[in-house]
Amino acid sequence: MLTTEKLKTFGADVGTALPRCANNEALYLRLVGMCVDELQKDALGEALKSGDLDGAFAAAHKLKGSAGNLALTPIFDPISELTELLRTKTPGDYDALYRQVVSKTNELAELMN
Repeated sequence: MLTTEKLKTFGADVGTALPRCANNEALYLRLVGMCVDELQKDALGEALKSGDLDGAFAAAHKLKGSAGNLALTPIFDPISELTELLRTKTPGDYDALYRQVVSKTNELAELMN
């Protein structure tokens, strides 16, 4: 079961995120679960695999917003970097950043069990 203590251990800035949820811990935890579900749908990975940089940018930007609002720093940092590379279509190691996002998402999903 996911708790705010587990999220703090994960590296989430719970103190910043909870006020965004009116200090409603149950709401915050539910939103974190929804964010993990969205990350696991893997629209970003599919777009990157197919070379659809515009689609990858749209997916990354959406995930960046969710991770940022929920202060999921370990996911937010690499997804932010990836979003900016995709925004400008800057050549870069998209796959390395994507793997970081997937790794941290899987780590967070494990905390939910």
